[in-house]
Amino acid sequence: MPFAAGMHYFIHDSQTSGAGGGDVFRPPVILIHGAGGNYLYWPPEIRRLSGFRVLALDLPGHGKSSGMGLQSVCDYARSVVDFMDTVGLWRAVVLGHSMGGAIALTLALDHAERVAGLGLLGTGARLRVAQIMLTNTANAATFSLAVQMINEWAFGPQADPHLKALAAKRMAETRPAVLHGDLLACDSFDVMDRLSEMRVPTLIICGTEDKLTPLTYSKTLASRIPGAALQTVDGAGHMVMLEEPRRVAGALTVFLKTVPYQPGM
Repeated sequence: MPFAAGMHYFIHDSQTSGAGGGDVFRPPVILIHGAGGNYLYWPPEIRRLSGFRVLALDLPGHGKSSGMGLQSVCDYARSVVDFMDTVGLWRAVVLGHSMGGAIALTLALDHAERVAGLGLLGTGARLRVAQIMLTNTANAATFSLAVQMINEWAFGPQADPHLKALAAKRMAETRPAVLHGDLLACDSFDVMDRLSEMRVPTLIICGTEDKLTPLTYSKTLASRIPGAALQTVDGAGHMVMLEEPRRVAGALTVFLKTVPYQPGM
């Protein structure tokens, strides 16, 4: 799999021509995972969306990417811009989960010319982190407790136990310093007072059983971002895209087809 700007990424390209000989210009899509994650937190149904060019990133220090993790959402946003520059993407729709949603919001606010649209999954304009999680991720001896706590809160009551076990295994493979830095980045993130500045098509998706970023977070985003739409997924938790991949992929596909886009603009 390829690397760019020090980041490993997965790419799927299934763009098609429109009926009648005309080209359908659809925006490229960038997927940004959450704290302590990697590109595999996006299920195949979303990584391989039919009719789109999709790039799923491993943020710096995560997954197969080189370097250290960062401790600021703004720094992560800058790394995504560097990635876009390196692969030759001027604009894209950015889909972000949890901390990835914070990065997506920051891109739309501070690098608005690079963002054609936003998909915000299980996230919020402010992402405070419980002190116990910060304490446990700061110490290698208690790191496993933090992973266990996050995983217990990350899924809805009907989630497949095998899915939960796989997610816990993946997060346990993250270096403690990386997850700790991610949680520090989340804890200091706050764009609540800037949401009215948003000027891009926005879809917000949240599971009704999300305990880490409760539905009220998504309702706030939907009420304050001009023109934003909110879709809820009954029974799903924070890992809504893993718990209900087909439903989430379907909602994203419908949304992405409505985003205005012209190549090179």
